[in-house]
Amino acid sequence: MNNIKTALIYGSDTGITELVVSLITKELAIELDIIEVFTIKPEDFDRYDKIIIGVPTWYDGDLQSDWEDFFPDFKKIDFTGKEVCFFGLGDQYGYPDNFVDGIGILAKVVLENGGEVFGHWPNKGYEFNESLGLMNDDLFYGLVIDEDNQQDQTDQRIKKWVKQIKNKLIDL
Repeated sequence: MNNIKTALIYGSDTGITELVVSLITKELAIELDIIEVFTIKPEDFDRYDKIIIGVPTWYDGDLQSDWEDFFPDFKKIDFTGKEVCFFGLGDQYGYPDNFVDGIGILAKVVLENGGEVFGHWPNKGYEFNESLGLMNDDLFYGLVIDEDNQQDQTDQRIKKWVKQIKNKLIDL
């Protein structure tokens, strides 16, 4: 029986989110299950106490296709007792009115269904008009990556965010 209590669950159409997953897992350097969302079932979430969710936002605030397909089931998951953090990808200049909406869409479900969201990320350094990914005026629900416009900041942002979340992910 697998006793790993942390999962990283993501969806990726173009491979960019998958690339970010590899950068995050390399920086984390902890044991975790890496799962593509199209392979998961709602009951699989029961196996994990801590979950990292990766979600790119497509077009005008749409979830990535695999997350979109899974979303009706995602809304039924009981997140009570689970700690969840998010990272999301978006294009702040191409879609300034829907920047990283996917993070917010999923984070709100986790919160409504009893989960705790951690790993918030400051919105400073981004230019956008609106985002469902905002937890409040200053913070996103999770790490925000813009590979389209700020690729040069991805590594630094991942290192800083991983440092922030790592102690919560490992049992000290």
